[in-house]
Amino acid sequence: MDLRFSDEDEVFRNVVREVLESALQGEMAAVRGRGGPGDHEGLFDARLAFERLLSDQGWNCLSWPRAYGGRALSLMQEVIFFEEYARARAPGRLGHIGETLLGPTLIALGSETQKKRFLPSIVALDELWCQGFSEPGAGSDLAAIRTRAERRGDRYFLHGQKVWTSHAQRADFCFVLARSDPKSVRHAGLTMLMMPMRQAGVTVRPIVQLTGEGEFCEVFFDHAEAAVADRIGAEGDGWKVAMTILTFERGASTLAQQLQFGAELDQVIAAATAGGAHIGSAIHQRIAQAHMELAAMRIAALRMLSGSAGVAGLTHKLTWASWHRRLGELAMDVLGCGGDAVGEGYDLSALQRLFLFSRADTIYAGSNQIQRSIIAERALGLPKDPWRQK
Repeated sequence: MDLRFSDEDEVFRNVVREVLESALQGEMAAVRGRGGPGDHEGLFDARLAFERLLSDQGWNCLSWPRAYGGRALSLMQEVIFFEEYARARAPGRLGHIGETLLGPTLIALGSETQKKRFLPSIVALDELWCQGFSEPGAGSDLAAIRTRAERRGDRYFLHGQKVWTSHAQRADFCFVLARSDPKSVRHAGLTMLMMPMRQAGVTVRPIVQLTGEGEFCEVFFDHAEAAVADRIGAEGDGWKVAMTILTFERGASTLAQQLQFGAELDQVIAAATAGGAHIGSAIHQRIAQAHMELAAMRIAALRMLSGSAGVAGLTHKLTWASWHRRLGELAMDVLGCGGDAVGEGYDLSALQRLFLFSRADTIYAGSNQIQRSIIAERALGLPKDPWRQK
């Protein structure tokens, strides 16, 4: 497959650059570069205002059909937008859970009533969403969830706990995977529900991380309510819906992520250049290796998005998570003793935040252990691990 951008795509790229540069002027200049690893809570309100500004100009939910408020852009044009967004150092996005996960899922599987109710507010960023999947003991092994959804008439009542729920303290709604059949096990008997976060039965507790931030949260459900009309798909069909959502998760923003990685690598290179004396040939080799691996990841990601990667697509998360974690370790080695300067009177630097946040890369969104098991089973045809057969 030809992975190059067409002349028409490059014209579109120039338009996107102009739009972003114009949007990042004046008061909005302050959000440039904010919201990255370890800075997810930074300038939250100003970043949300920036996203709403872009939405007002028609630059949100770009791949959605026009009938639902999108621009119906091609995959390559969507990739270009995310690349230029990252290149302009526009702020970390806050509406992406609704835009890239829930919205496309509703377009594919939701009722017309659900689409009319929820899609316009996602486009306008009037309502923010969070994702209620992981639980204590059911993170990468999502099928082990225990949160219960008891149906009574036209309502479901939820009991249980979710964890690592990004921006749950800010979200207006959550899509929750819960067990609606108490006798079911594993993938069966699960149901996907959309529910309001601001109700008496929902308690949110931010989890303070090594970076000092708390964008990840614990969420407790104690008789929390969700309407049957806000169920996505049929009762008991939640696993299918969840897999649809996770398919959308690895979309065009993958390329933007790699541009962000490239910007972080540039920071490491700048620190190494400034470090001078203590930067030896081993560091040089590791920086060069990181550069080559990032270039290879870009090609692999383009192949994956084009549908031509085959089983190689299964390795994508494992590859980038391991690379990014190694980059954080490289950053600390480049900083030397300066990397250890923390505590009162010392604000964390961007590279220190990178190191602390990247420790989680090989755990969230599917741990390396689980990803390797998936590769072994689905790509290599090996039997399942005994613990995954329970």
